[in-house]
Amino acid sequence: MASGVKVTDEVIAVFNDMKVRKAQANEDEKKRRKKAILFCLSKDLKHIVLDEGNEILQGDLGVTVQDPYMHFVSMLPLKDCRYALYDATYETKETKKEDLVFIFWAPECASLKSKMIYASSKDAIKRKFEGIKHEWQVNGLEDLKDRRTLAEKLGAGSIVSFEGCPL
Repeated sequence: MASGVKVTDEVIAVFNDMKVRKAQANEDEKKRRKKAILFCLSKDLKHIVLDEGNEILQGDLGVTVQDPYMHFVSMLPLKDCRYALYDATYETKETKKEDLVFIFWAPECASLKSKMIYASSKDAIKRKFEGIKHEWQVNGLEDLKDRRTLAEKLGAGSIVSFEGCPL
């Protein structure tokens, strides 16, 4: 069942920026590029908006963020739902890859109301995120704490490293 929640233009713009990698991007543009970002419902529960301050920029990597995956996990609220985009970098035996992953975070201890409205609004945001190959619904930190779980979603056993860490 759809909730009637609308996705803001700002959310769509962030997705498009993350999806399209400019080959001629200068260093400053590369540093401002988002590695991960969280989205939440507005206070009036009518819009999906950016979760202010909950993002990782490519320029943060190695400076303020040593392990982007674990930093992303730490950004997720323990008692509320979120949507997220994570730009995963990984290597298979053949090549290096980057893929956007859409994550629906619905922890067990979130309120029933939150889980219901986020679940019923998920299609609204997914329809705007055209071209996403990977989707992951996560219901607790135990599903996230081992990076191999996401690596399996991306490559079903063919991944040798994820975010620069061997598996």
